[in-house]
Amino acid sequence: MADAWADEALKERLLSDPAAVLKERGITTPPNVQIKTIEDTADVMHLVLPMKPAAAELSEEELSTVAGGWCGGCGCRGCGCRGCGCRGCGGGCGCGGCGGCAM
Repeated sequence: MADAWADEALKERLLSDPAAVLKERGITTPPNVQIKTIEDTADVMHLVLPMKPAAAELSEEELSTVAGGWCGGCGCRGCGCRGCGCRGCGGGCGCGGCGGCAM
């Protein structure tokens, strides 16, 4: 986004052909998915509603762990105490280094 703000030509290409710009930057998109780019202005803001997940996707519990930003592989349960020292990832996953109180 910062590149598009700094480069008007890139912004115009991103608005007109977002899949091509993403591909140039190493981001692949499924061939059957249409990508649309919209731009907020001072007078118009967009609210994007994601599609409803299929039942076979993540459960509410799985979603809460993803939203909590912890990997689960280190034993952290996402309590946020930040005082125990994560044994698996060193806190690099965003769990804050928690581990001892939830183990």
